[in-house]
Amino acid sequence: MSEFDDEYSESLETEFRELAGSLLEDTVRLLAPSEPLRLKADQSVARAITAMVQNRRAAVVIVDEADRLIGIFTERDVLTRVMGAGRVARDTLLADVMTPDPESLRPDDRIGYAINRMHAGGFRSLPLVDEAHRPIGIITVNDVVRWLAEIFPEAVLNLRPGDKLKNPEQIDAG
Repeated sequence: MSEFDDEYSESLETEFRELAGSLLEDTVRLLAPSEPLRLKADQSVARAITAMVQNRRAAVVIVDEADRLIGIFTERDVLTRVMGAGRVARDTLLADVMTPDPESLRPDDRIGYAINRMHAGGFRSLPLVDEAHRPIGIITVNDVVRWLAEIFPEAVLNLRPGDKLKNPEQIDAG
C-alpha cells in the first residue's frame, strides 16, 4: 500500500465519522430547502405541471384556505395518476390525483430521520412544515445528495468509475 493510499484511507475514515455524526446531529434546515410551490386542490393538473416546469420543481404542495398542507402532487403522480390513467391534465383537478395528508418534516428534524422517511416511503420530495402545518419548504433527494457531497467530499467527488468505496471497518483492516 502506498503512502497516498494510507492518506486516502485516513481521509475516508475521518469523513465516515463526520458523516455519522452529521446524520444524527444536523437538521433538515441545513439542506436549504426550496420555497414550496403552493396550489389549491380545486386547481387543474395542467396548472400544476406548468408551475413545476417553469420553476424546475419536482412537486407542488396543496394547501387549504388557511395555507395548511393537505396534499402533495409530484412528477411521479403526473406519470402514474394522470398520464398512466389516461386523464387529461387540463380537465383533472389536483384533488383527484394528489397524495392527501402527505408525510412531512419539521425544520428541527435530523437529516438521518429525513433520509429514513424518504427511503421507507419511497419519497423523492418531502414537505417541510411549521407548527401550524403550513408548508415552509420542500426537501428533495437532490438536497440530500448535495449535502452528502459537502460533508463527504473526498469519497463522493473524487471516486472514479469502478472504484469501490470502503466502509470504515474495511479501512481499519487494511
